[in-house]
Amino acid sequence: MTTLAYFEGGIVPIDQAKISITNHTFHYGTGCFAGIRGYWNANREQLYVFRLADHYTRFLHSCRLLFSDIGMDNDALCSATLELLRQEGWRENVYIRPIAYKDEGVFRVWLHDAKDKVAIFSQPTGGYLPDDKGITVCVSSWRRVDDTAIPARGKVNGTYVNSSLAKSEAMLSGFNEAILLNQDGHVSEATAANFFMVRGGTLVTPPITANLLEGVVRRSLVELARDRLGIPVEERNIDRSELYMADEAFFCGTGVQMAAVGAIDHRPIGNGGKGDVTRQLGDLFYRVLTGEEPDYAHWVTPVHS
Repeated sequence: MTTLAYFEGGIVPIDQAKISITNHTFHYGTGCFAGIRGYWNANREQLYVFRLADHYTRFLHSCRLLFSDIGMDNDALCSATLELLRQEGWRENVYIRPIAYKDEGVFRVWLHDAKDKVAIFSQPTGGYLPDDKGITVCVSSWRRVDDTAIPARGKVNGTYVNSSLAKSEAMLSGFNEAILLNQDGHVSEATAANFFMVRGGTLVTPPITANLLEGVVRRSLVELARDRLGIPVEERNIDRSELYMADEAFFCGTGVQMAAVGAIDHRPIGNGGKGDVTRQLGDLFYRVLTGEEPDYAHWVTPVHS
């Protein structure tokens, strides 16, 4: 159970980390956030945080999109997060949520000249989607928000209304997840995860310009596939009909981690579960997350000295 938060420049009990109903971000969605995970390695008695500085680099880029100056650089954000985790004393996998928000000005919609603040909290968490078998997916009737409307490459709070509409549509229709197409009709991403498929032994994923989040896990898996497993990778547009021809498919992200796709629009994908490429990549990725791959030790930050 979460007990603490970084709030107003220090670590306080979680029930003291409160904002007013006049908060600008509460009314207009004008904040941004990050999703970061820590993985407990019981053999080493260590909690490893995955690509902490890289997540905060993207977080600060999202802040820049919103004219937000939170008064903290990457190093300060990392230090605050690690101290929070030490005080919480987690001995299990955790999810970490930093959020930047505008704390005043409910009766105006502009972004500049606001009082920007940041808060961070963490909580134990498991998987976002089932990973014991392939999940069922539909192509959503909702299109992915376009970069010319709201910048999808940043984790902007208000953008997730788009994701929420697609997610509820999918779940109420009996699916686990949805794939959103962009305004050009090409595959973008899931409601809160990036998308990969395998065709003829090649790993294929949409380009960043397809209005998708610049995923830290996505970038990591591309590197692991190319450099460690020798799997060719293509970043290119994917048509809807090509989804049905995939040999394998999976989602990835901080929340979802890796989740194999078993069927898209009632059409089975591969064997309906984890294919060989997905399994190889997933096994390697898990070893990296838990600090068991020396070549990628620079990707994980140990919490405890």
